[in-house]
Amino acid sequence: MRKALVSTLLFISCSVTVQPGFAQTSNTALVPLPSLDDFTQGQNGWSFGLGLGVEYETAYEGSDEFGFELQPAGAIQWRNDNHIYYFAGEALGWRGRVNENWLLEGALGFDEGREEGDSDDGYLDGLGDQDESFELVFQARRAFTSDWRYWLVSRIVSGGDGNLGLFGVGRRFGDQVDGTGHEVNLVAVFHDSEYANKGFGVNATQAQASGLPETDVDSGLRSFGIDYSFRHYINKNWQLYGEALFEYYSSDVRDSPIARSDYETEVGVGVIYIF
Repeated sequence: MRKALVSTLLFISCSVTVQPGFAQTSNTALVPLPSLDDFTQGQNGWSFGLGLGVEYETAYEGSDEFGFELQPAGAIQWRNDNHIYYFAGEALGWRGRVNENWLLEGALGFDEGREEGDSDDGYLDGLGDQDESFELVFQARRAFTSDWRYWLVSRIVSGGDGNLGLFGVGRRFGDQVDGTGHEVNLVAVFHDSEYANKGFGVNATQAQASGLPETDVDSGLRSFGIDYSFRHYINKNWQLYGEALFEYYSSDVRDSPIARSDYETEVGVGVIYIF
């Protein structure tokens, strides 16, 4: 969740079964969840979506500064029956439905890190800039029913700066099978000490340069969160999407001098043109 609860993915399975309740038809998404963009409209082969969104969000994890930011949207996707391979900005990945109730995903993503200049008020001065890095993201969703009304979700993020795990439950609203509608997830997020201290720790060198107290954050519960996704076809080619998240930090994170707020929040809307 470096700047998101939302996004991303796990292992390729060699065997795929197509269930009658999910037989591929025109405009049928791989799974009918608005949080997962699917521009293939039920067809094998290449698809391409390009758009733009605007987000109102915290400046960095733990910040009490907010601002607007323009974000590109869309992806290049290639579908082969129950598998979609994609390139989406800063992520290269695969998503596959291995049976009626299981969705697995895996991706290589890019983390931009944190810079002192992310705080306009100077709250990060002396902490130094964090290096950019790549992260592996693995995700699995297990639906309780074939229409994906309710599901369990798990996500693991692993990179050179520790590991993060997310576990939760979700619900879809609406009867569409084209990936539009509304979706809500309730999650608990955990991190190891390395990941925790990259975001909220202050080592001895940083403490001397910044004047903040030296802080070591233990592994364990990071936060509880809720996220919401919305997707709607304006017409065959234009798609409207929106998302919102709220993440409430655990007491260990709130005690960090970097966490100037008890929570992180983000709201975004945008449009995508599907070619």
